[in-house]
Amino acid sequence: MKIQWNLILGLIFALIVAIFAVINVDPVRVNYLFGEAQWPLILVIIGSVLMGGLIVGSVGLFRLYVIQRKLKALQKENDRLKGIAGDKEALPVNDAAQDGVQDSGSIHEERETRM
Repeated sequence: MKIQWNLILGLIFALIVAIFAVINVDPVRVNYLFGEAQWPLILVIIGSVLMGGLIVGSVGLFRLYVIQRKLKALQKENDRLKGIAGDKEALPVNDAAQDGVQDSGSIHEERETRM
């Protein structure tokens, strides 16, 4: 559902930018570091939106990459800790088994004393 809302909001934003760009078709002077040029305002607006989208997308991909690396490291740490916990769980099971033998022996002794 979240993806659908993002898509709808993206399409609405694109429609607003397109309408705004089509309304503004007058030529404008764009100053570069090395010179200047005349461009239709529609191209400047659309170019600015596309550059903004590329920058936001690049930052998003970088953050996703960092989060995936962190997730992978945490999964390895989790597996390592599960292995350690599994080794420690094996010991109490053996102790519990011995306690069970002792308990059954004590139960047997209690039965003999009652009789």
